[in-house]
Amino acid sequence: MTRRGARLGQHFLKHGWAARSLAHAAGIRSGETFLEIGPGKGILTKELLALAPVVAIEKDEALVEQLRVMFAEDIATGRLRLVTGDVRDVTPESLGLPTYVLAANIPYYITGEIIRQFLTASVQPRAMALLVQKEVAQRIVSGKESILSLSVKAYGTPRLVEKVSRTHFSPPPSVDSAILAVTDISKKFFDTISEENFFRVVRAGFASKRKMLANNLAVIFDKVRVGEALRSCDIPEKARAEDVSLEKWKRLTLQLTPTNSFLT
Repeated sequence: MTRRGARLGQHFLKHGWAARSLAHAAGIRSGETFLEIGPGKGILTKELLALAPVVAIEKDEALVEQLRVMFAEDIATGRLRLVTGDVRDVTPESLGLPTYVLAANIPYYITGEIIRQFLTASVQPRAMALLVQKEVAQRIVSGKESILSLSVKAYGTPRLVEKVSRTHFSPPPSVDSAILAVTDISKKFFDTISEENFFRVVRAGFASKRKMLANNLAVIFDKVRVGEALRSCDIPEKARAEDVSLEKWKRLTLQLTPTNSFLT
């Protein structure tokens, strides 16, 4: 790996089975395109191309040149389109992708940012399959909620597909990874509440891990109103934010922000 690649936090897959498992995880459909983030040395790109056309975004210009040589035939036929740049500066609209599936082995340090970027995009992927830090994947699918897990579950259905040991990467990262699939992505959850209000309530609820949910919410909402809202939603007075389900967070949002909800 180039020094630049190391600086960008890239750990390249060495074995095809993991790339193949990721490629199949999101269940690509006829007529859809894969949007791949960080193709690196192309091991995942190869597996994606076996299933559907691919638009791949790579920041490292040296790697882009290698990919142009490696996939010259696919580029010539239009099955692969390489885009040089940072995915955080790109939108699905600018790429002309009306229906697509996101697939990526992304650097750990931008995992949350990338997930949020595409789940909240005006043109969302139908599904996504990502190779992420194992602990992050486990946290997202866990019954113990967090801001990240609620953020993902509000837009789609996450599942941990397969664990991938650090030994399958070059250079090996300091932690193991896992393939995370998120399917049925949409904004249907926000049919009666705004995204802004929902995340305002969630962030307030998780503001201090040591405090009970009621005390956290009382920092920005009236204490009496918070108590009434918790009772209305069947949430125990001493509950902690991590123990509250997604649907109850939605009900709580409706109770605490009625004047700004879509029901008024």
